[in-house]
Amino acid sequence: MTDDAVPDLRASDADRERVGEVLRDALAEGRLDMEEFEERLEATYKARTYAELTPITRDLPAGGTVAPRPVSFTKEPVAEGSWAGRIVGGEGSSTSGVAVLSGFQRKGRWTVPRRFSCFAFWGGGEIDLREADFADREVEINCVAIMGGVQVTVPPGVEVVVRGVGIMGGFDHPDGDGRPEPGAPRVVVSGFAFWGGVAVERKVTRAERQRLKEMRRQERLERKESRHELHRARREERSRDREPDREPDRERRRRGER
Repeated sequence: MTDDAVPDLRASDADRERVGEVLRDALAEGRLDMEEFEERLEATYKARTYAELTPITRDLPAGGTVAPRPVSFTKEPVAEGSWAGRIVGGEGSSTSGVAVLSGFQRKGRWTVPRRFSCFAFWGGGEIDLREADFADREVEINCVAIMGGVQVTVPPGVEVVVRGVGIMGGFDHPDGDGRPEPGAPRVVVSGFAFWGGVAVERKVTRAERQRLKEMRRQERLERKESRHELHRARREERSRDREPDREPDRERRRRGER
């Protein structure tokens, strides 16, 4: 296959999702306004080939990352959804957090190690995994909270196992636990809470909420347009049904005029 033929290759759902992630990051960083984001996101989900996808992120810092894999005659495992690119291996970018009469945060783009340990004493910690990469398919977050608290936020689709022990404190399980998404990591929350607590919550990112809002808006517009088309078709059908009834009246008027 020649280089000239590469742009004509069909793009996959995973390719479109990677472009969507670049656009959502650009929106969060202020590189795109909401109108530009909506236009490019709509073009992303309509794109069918790499040639249509590439220009969408060409002027963004992470642009041009979408490219077809080299052609191979050996059968390779199919990537499992959008999680395939977030299991990165290696070491984590941060392995621990401490809050003593203070607080700590781990959020945004970071790599969760195979084991992350944190300690909160009269303080609080925030561990946000919604935009994080993962060093392995299973990671453990060990929390010790003494008269303090730790908030763990995970994205939908991630399997969560809570094994912590609370004495005059507790470990909260996330709401909305359902079947994990294919390829999603497994997060084990363990540890000890005394007069404190560890809360685990499922939430989507602001950019993802905006994407879902935009999808719902597009669906409403499509339903509205479908209703208008149906009403127009019905009006035209009624008009055609009434047309023969007017013909005899016209003939009678002509005869009366004669």
